[in-house]
Amino acid sequence: MMDIEKLILQLYDIQAVKFGKFQLKSGISSPIYFDLRVIVSHPTLMNQVSSLMFQCSRDAGLKYDLLCGVPYTALPLATVISSSNNVPMLIRRKEAKDYGTKQIIEGDYKKGETCLVIEDVVTSGSSVLETVEVLKKEGLKVTDAIVLMDREQGGKAKLEELGIQLHCVCTLTKLLDVLHKNGKIQAEILQDVHQFIRENNTFVSPEKQSVTSAKKTCKELSYGARAELVDIHPVAAKLLRIMEKKKTNLCLSADVTSSKELLHLADTLGPHICILKTHIDILHDFQSIVTSELNALADKHEFLIFEDRKFADIGNTVKHQYEEGLYRISSWSHIVNAHVVPGPGVVKGLREVGLPLNRGCLLIAEMSSQGSLAVGDYSKAAVKMAEEYSNFVFGFISVSKMTNNPKFLHMTPGVQMQLSGDNLGQQYLTPEEVIDKKRSDIIIVGRGILTAPGRLEAAQAYKTAGWEAYLKRLTKAPSSED
Repeated sequence: MMDIEKLILQLYDIQAVKFGKFQLKSGISSPIYFDLRVIVSHPTLMNQVSSLMFQCSRDAGLKYDLLCGVPYTALPLATVISSSNNVPMLIRRKEAKDYGTKQIIEGDYKKGETCLVIEDVVTSGSSVLETVEVLKKEGLKVTDAIVLMDREQGGKAKLEELGIQLHCVCTLTKLLDVLHKNGKIQAEILQDVHQFIRENNTFVSPEKQSVTSAKKTCKELSYGARAELVDIHPVAAKLLRIMEKKKTNLCLSADVTSSKELLHLADTLGPHICILKTHIDILHDFQSIVTSELNALADKHEFLIFEDRKFADIGNTVKHQYEEGLYRISSWSHIVNAHVVPGPGVVKGLREVGLPLNRGCLLIAEMSSQGSLAVGDYSKAAVKMAEEYSNFVFGFISVSKMTNNPKFLHMTPGVQMQLSGDNLGQQYLTPEEVIDKKRSDIIIVGRGILTAPGRLEAAQAYKTAGWEAYLKRLTKAPSSED
């Protein structure tokens, strides 16, 4: 069997590991990149890698009935392991077919059987978790995963926190040491990569989270700078990068009752917004294809989808509301929100579904309606709950800034160009009032755009007003509260 050092050198020779400047899926620029897809063009090496991964499972004494590769790079590795060692295999689809059996897991299995997950590279562990979640929904047990390369950026710790033991053939530290020892990389590259790993760990222990949350920042950070904070939530980081790139802090509240109109709004106004906020249950002609098309438009125009469900029930109930039913919200919405009145159970229930899928949650700390009871101790309780569950909660719905911790985002509803209200108790604030004076991060605009004679022109005007208010805030000296 091939030893680890020989494997590393061969991976380097076929450019399965590269050094330079590469943008990762998360948006972060990395000095190292793994492209293990190239292994399929080297059958002998692929057989050797698969053999090492199978041996890793044996050395760990793992017992399992089936195995499943994370799509797509790990699929050929899993296939070779399966055929070479007579272990039944399952195939997980990225999305269920809309024809035939419509299954998302292909293969022969029984509920209660144990499945071993196979992966090529682990960074945060999110891809493994996505596959684990799908397998568990089918009634399978998953306790372990085998990975060829652990980037050592927190994925192992995150998986262990959620009950999945990660076993790796090789670590990034080992790879760097072998390449440096054999003259493949210089000391400067070695130091750069080690520094990158230290500064971009995706897992923060509860103890470190507590310390970080207690710190106060004395400087107004830009959206882009906040996106690079070590303990920032992945959804918050992605959103902040979108805001910085598109120069918009506008969330469109698309409260329309027609699927056609909703999709038209997403397509025409998508270039000017950072978030599309939906009330999917008011669509009179809802079909599941609508959410698929929304996701496609979100990718096309680079915005996130926020289903304004306002969960407010016990944990077990909201878990089912989020994951199942007609709308299957967790499968397509990047962001959801919740009232804190039920207590922490509402967040725990949502987190069980959303965390493996890399979703994020906002807590409703304040409301823009007249006479709202979400004030005082209630709002303080929302902040405390967000800090306690910051691996899933990344911000607030509020009319003012709830905390100075820059990893939490604030979104404010009820925004119009002029201070006003309606006959149902809605109170409106201007973009400048919200972003500059109240120091929120994102303006939520609905009727100000939807009832305008020209919706596109109105969206552009709100985008400009919100961004100018943000730039104005950046130029100011920090307030004494900071």
